[in-house]
Amino acid sequence: MSQQPVLLPYSDPAFVADPFPLYRQLREDGPVRRAIIAGGLDAWLVTRYEDGLAALSDPRLSSDVRDASDPRLLGQLPEVERESMMSSMLRSDPPDHTRLRRLVSKAFTARRVAELRPRIQEITDRLLDAVVPAGRAELVADFALPLPVTVISELLGVPVDDRYDFQRWTDDMLLRGEKMPDPAIVNEAWQHMRGYLTKLLEAKRARPADDLLSALISARDEEQRLNEDELISMAFLLLVAGYITTVNLIGGGIAALLAHPDQLQLLRDDPELLPGAIEEFLRYDGPVSPGIARFAREDVEIAGVTIPRGATVLIASAIADRDPARFPDPDRLDVTRQDNGHLAFGHGIHYCLGAPLARLEGQIAIGTVLRRLPDLALAVPPAELSWRPGGLRGPVRLPVTFSGCSSG
Repeated sequence: MSQQPVLLPYSDPAFVADPFPLYRQLREDGPVRRAIIAGGLDAWLVTRYEDGLAALSDPRLSSDVRDASDPRLLGQLPEVERESMMSSMLRSDPPDHTRLRRLVSKAFTARRVAELRPRIQEITDRLLDAVVPAGRAELVADFALPLPVTVISELLGVPVDDRYDFQRWTDDMLLRGEKMPDPAIVNEAWQHMRGYLTKLLEAKRARPADDLLSALISARDEEQRLNEDELISMAFLLLVAGYITTVNLIGGGIAALLAHPDQLQLLRDDPELLPGAIEEFLRYDGPVSPGIARFAREDVEIAGVTIPRGATVLIASAIADRDPARFPDPDRLDVTRQDNGHLAFGHGIHYCLGAPLARLEGQIAIGTVLRRLPDLALAVPPAELSWRPGGLRGPVRLPVTFSGCSSG
């Protein structure tokens, strides 16, 4: 294309807080746009829903960063990730992806997720019990973060007392913005995480338990187990992906309701709307922004634009999910919206394995907050909320006030 790449201005607090005016302009400019994204990397943005939906299932677009022609992509990865953490489902294509997904699906069953409902409710009520008497809370640190961390820790069989360490390492590993973080800090966090997971898996082999990591160790596919690197990569992916986007779903969903009191009141009046409301939060301002990276294995034409082999393709789900050609009145939060086939969890073979768990946690968490915290309101002006820059989106802090001491 003749257009100059557009810069996504992660150094601009106004863009980080509300990227959607620029996203809308990019979509209106055309279905495919070159852009400079986080870390100064060049990518081709796919901005419209139908094109994004097709691209997510296009086998010519790889999930393996080694298919990228830009050497900076591999160069910016921490050494530990390059050497031994490249074999996760997130970064693999068929046939490896098919095998890995089949193995983990044997352990991560719908039954196992459904059985978690009472425990998720118990954790939710315990966390709210701790803040209700004060009439105020910081809902990310006090609630939206510890809830999914505790749930995924128990599901995997990770000691909950270790969560503070892996949360800290994850923060260092995944921090993104206009500039790349200090490589030494990122590398050290990856080394700590790999060392921790290696020791944890050794302990599970010696003393198997009724948890997901023990099930993964024993999982077989035609008598073939996960190899050590695959097992560590899988444990990392489930641990980190199992909580960090759910934190943003819960925090972002509550923030959206506080910015739209009419929608909050609709949910209070009719809790049966909650499952659909979770889908609307994911569409309206989901936890991944601007979207999902792929790498062109060959020249690929999308919407009449030829994307060269090796290019980074960013399927901009956060932009596509407000495409007026797919969603009527897309910039309006509507918890009663019926037809809501958003792309926040992806599509095709890489559709998020943990989507049922995220939905369940979101429903329980937000539903219980609305039930137990009357007169919920932001404790600061909306302009003072800070948001995560680049890649993963959600409020960093969510200070709120509420009245009364509602019981569970």
